[in-house]
Amino acid sequence: MGQPESIATSLTDAVVEEIGASLAPVDAELARRYPGDPGTRQPVHTVYVPADSLTAATPREWGDRALAALDEHAPDAASFAAVLGIAPGLAGPVHSRVRAKLEREPVEDLRVDFEDGYGHRPDAEEDRDAARAARLLAEARAAGTAAPLVGIRVKCLEAPVRERSVRTLDIFLSGLLESGGLPGGLALTLPKVSHPGQAAAMARLLAAFESARGLEPGRLGFEIQVETSQAVLAADGTAAVARMIHSAGGRVTALHYGTFDYSACLGVSAGHQAPDHPAADHAKAVMQVAAAGTGVRVSDGSTNVLPVGPTPRVHEAWRLHYGLTRRALARAYHQGWDMHPGHLPTRYAAVFAFHREGLARTTARLAPYVRRAPGDVMDEPATARALAGQLLRGLDCGALDLDEITGPTGLDRADLESFAAPRGDAASGPGSR
Repeated sequence: MGQPESIATSLTDAVVEEIGASLAPVDAELARRYPGDPGTRQPVHTVYVPADSLTAATPREWGDRALAALDEHAPDAASFAAVLGIAPGLAGPVHSRVRAKLEREPVEDLRVDFEDGYGHRPDAEEDRDAARAARLLAEARAAGTAAPLVGIRVKCLEAPVRERSVRTLDIFLSGLLESGGLPGGLALTLPKVSHPGQAAAMARLLAAFESARGLEPGRLGFEIQVETSQAVLAADGTAAVARMIHSAGGRVTALHYGTFDYSACLGVSAGHQAPDHPAADHAKAVMQVAAAGTGVRVSDGSTNVLPVGPTPRVHEAWRLHYGLTRRALARAYHQGWDMHPGHLPTRYAAVFAFHREGLARTTARLAPYVRRAPGDVMDEPATARALAGQLLRGLDCGALDLDEITGPTGLDRADLESFAAPRGDAASGPGSR
């Protein structure tokens, strides 16, 4: 063998060390601001129920009503697939999984609403309803009938309703603690946020509650509803929603798009207020970029076209909701709002069809990466992380079974989680389970 080739360099170790030292604060700031996805389950939807109509059996009631709608308007796989345009090869698996989901876990994320769906009530009445909501959710959890994720939407922090919002939140959280403790994945939704100062104030409020009740600092996080133009574009031309995330000290867990308030804020006429309006697409794109890498999830909004009435009208509403959900999934909005039990069949049909259509393609791309074997696509580590994340979402919601993934890839759930794992400790964030 010949002599090793001489490699010339010009920079001293001191230069490299100086560059490293100068960038250490940048490294720390990036790690703090962009910790990556928390790695916990993200629900495929959020169901909002007015506080005065909540019962301990609300998820089961919604599931029963959704099953009844299927039985009446699309009683078998072929008819359901024909309404929605699902491919024949997917009709049976999607239909059977939708029915199983509605029987087993009809609601993934239940939010008790004290805002628009509840309205303004006498203080004594809202006090009672806030205490009652905490008690009912605790009873459902003890009975094993609660939705996997639960929470509350309070009124906003604007001056006219600020004290009412704080009091409702205090009563609700205190009631949960008195009834057995805070559930994992607890979601607290703050609507109509228009300024980063409001997000910072919510963070201080939660810190004060933690201190008052001896909770671990950072235990409580909150969701921001983007419902005003000021949340997307601030007066100085910056993306206010990005500043909101970072002003809350790591407590923001999600951004939810508010279809109708936001559209109305921009002057969109009622007949065109929908999740696929160009104004909605712009807002959600800004939200998505602002949240990327921060660990904050983004949720689409809802449609107010309800699947009720004669079968042709139900089918029309189903097709609309199915199409909007598929459109959102293609744009990486993995969560949305559902306003009526009749939306559940098409929510799950869209999610299940999306994951099952992509299963073979996803596993075919991930398997060569795992084995370091050549494939027809050259994937990066970030892509492998995204592929594993997609498979985990399919498993979590019931669209996929683990053996369908393990067979072609050799990966079990722990393997998938290791590929999809973010930087840092996923179990330490606000609302972690």
